[in-house]
Amino acid sequence: MLKKLAASMVAAFALTTGAFAAGGAGKVENIDFSFDGPFGSYDQNQLQRGLQIYTEICAACHGLKFVPIRTLADEGGPHLPEDQVRAYAAFYEVFDPELDDFRPATPNDHFPASNLENAPDLSLMAKARAGFHGPYGLGINQLMNGIGGAEYIASLLNGYVDPPSCAPEDFDGYYNQTFGAGGYPEECLDEKGKHKYPGSWIAMAPPLWGDDVEFADGHATDLHHLSEDVAAFLMWTAEPKMMARKQAGFVGVVFLTILSVLLYLTNKRLWAPVKARYKKK
Repeated sequence: MLKKLAASMVAAFALTTGAFAAGGAGKVENIDFSFDGPFGSYDQNQLQRGLQIYTEICAACHGLKFVPIRTLADEGGPHLPEDQVRAYAAFYEVFDPELDDFRPATPNDHFPASNLENAPDLSLMAKARAGFHGPYGLGINQLMNGIGGAEYIASLLNGYVDPPSCAPEDFDGYYNQTFGAGGYPEECLDEKGKHKYPGSWIAMAPPLWGDDVEFADGHATDLHHLSEDVAAFLMWTAEPKMMARKQAGFVGVVFLTILSVLLYLTNKRLWAPVKARYKKK
């Protein structure tokens, strides 16, 4: 029975690892985000910078239709003052079926959906694009290092480089070292039909170049930092309750530890007289 179970686990692990390798041929950089690990937490200033990047650049094409605007005021998130949240909501217009017309959004409304049909919604992108920690890795790896979605997004934004010399000049798209699900020219395949270079060609043009925005706190605006800031913000949109879950998990572990100690001491106290009588015999 145990041998069959072990064989099944090995087979399942091999299949999932193969699937991960097939779909994750791009490069993903390991980034030490503040929210990684069991005791990590979101950096409020970084989330606010990421919100600014999304608003000024990403929102032109992509939406966040599953995110209520009011959550921008939540603790553990960007934690904007309520008056700023109301002012930010008024920046958007939403369609009201009762009015049969558009009106300024309120904090109770959600972010608008994507403006383009081929532009995916970013609400859950950080969970959908798990990087090297995978859903295929061990659970303890995800606990200590995170699921890798934020790292994937940051790496993707940094992954635009000049295409390899084997690629035709008129090949559609933009070469990205991280994106592994796009087009790939036959000229860049080896004899076995595998990619010679990591990544593939993506339809989206580079959205960030560096110095695209200006922060009020004077934080660096190079491409590397901008990518990390917006990736952290998208991690929060996908996991807004991450800090609460971590706190609840920690409390649960402490409670179970104390309960285990009490049960052990109770067991010893109850059985101590029985053991003593047995030794006398």
